[in-house]
Amino acid sequence: MDKPAGESTPPVEESQNKKVRRRRAGSSKSQETILKAAIDEFAGKGFDGARVDEIALRAGVQKNLIYYYFESKDKLFVAVLERVYETIRKRQKDLTIRNMDPVEGMRKLVLFTGRVWLQHPEFLSLLSSENLLGGRHVRESALVPHLYNPLLETINTLLDRGVELGVFRDGVDVLDLYVSITALPAYYFDHQHTLGAIFDTKLMTPARIKRRLEHSADMIIRYLKA
Repeated sequence: MDKPAGESTPPVEESQNKKVRRRRAGSSKSQETILKAAIDEFAGKGFDGARVDEIALRAGVQKNLIYYYFESKDKLFVAVLERVYETIRKRQKDLTIRNMDPVEGMRKLVLFTGRVWLQHPEFLSLLSSENLLGGRHVRESALVPHLYNPLLETINTLLDRGVELGVFRDGVDVLDLYVSITALPAYYFDHQHTLGAIFDTKLMTPARIKRRLEHSADMIIRYLKA
């Protein structure tokens, strides 16, 4: 039977392309669901305690699908850590502060970094677990080291401009500086329960948190001052 005038059958290639796009979208959604479930499982139980069965249950998928996308528990943990570091880097917003006044830019970097730990306490658990494993999964990642190149460039840019303006001293090691920037707030949030118990103090009130972040920023700026 002839088709009505003006009606045409979509080309086979176009139809196949639509199917490919749908499969890719479904694959991406499934992987995202698995990653979210894996973050919760690894953060709650550590690498050794986490179970792929539980991750599949949390994600609502078959365990075989996890192995299809990620091959192994170790490679899934690499993907989890890559997601964690990507999120940390996005929240630090260092590219937006690169052209700021060096003092203000450095202060914002400390505050942005501190808020990452506040908003994502599960990241501290994941990184603690990886450190207990000797950092072996981070070493397997080609992505994570490259994520930090722009950050170190930003810190160097702010340091150089601060030295030129006479507000920062010369000779500051960029790696040592970044370790301090991230450690000052991270230690506070990671040890909130033991510190709170020892000093019988509520450390996670809005006022305390604000004070801690400002304190961390003040310490970094005072360390850098010429």
